Amino acid sequence: MADIIIKLLEKSDEEELFKFELENRAFFESMVSSRGDSYYEFNNFRMIMKELIEEQEKGLVYMYLIKDDTDKIVGRVNLVSIIRGSFNKAELGYRIGEKHQGKKYATSAVKFVLDEAANKHKLHRVEAGTSPDNIGSQIVLIKNGFQFTGRYNKYIYHSGKWHDSINFEKILD
Repeated sequence: MADIIIKLLEKSDEEELFKFELENRAFFESMVSSRGDSYYEFNNFRMIMKELIEEQEKGLVYMYLIKDDTDKIVGRVNLVSIIRGSFNKAELGYRIGEKHQGKKYATSAVKFVLDEAANKHKLHRVEAGTSPDNIGSQIVLIKNGFQFTGRYNKYIYHSGKWHDSINFEKILD
């Protein structure tokens, strides 16, 4: 496993995270829908971070930064769409910067966030989806004990066309 830490997003992270997002914009947008130009305007980015931190404090999302052994951001791993009550679940998302691909950062970060999900956030289930072409992401999920649950046809609109989604789940307790 890669030598990393994960930490919850804080206001003090906004400048470093903004730089990370700018550096990786084209790479991320080659795989997922664009967040739009306004996301990459610093004042808008600051407002988005403020809103995410407020949602995090309410337990609606948990936004983690993935940092390497030099304390630099190499990616993000998030628990979003949290539903409490009879479901007690979240959706998992993660992204690793382009120059950090293939170093097992995602595998380690998912392992750590699953521990947080179970022990700190007391979640029962975590779900995740990937593009059928994103074999690396599917391997990350399988290495972390996720089970394949199915496929949604024409589920995500990206780059002018609809794409399928491969779905996974992990029961935490």
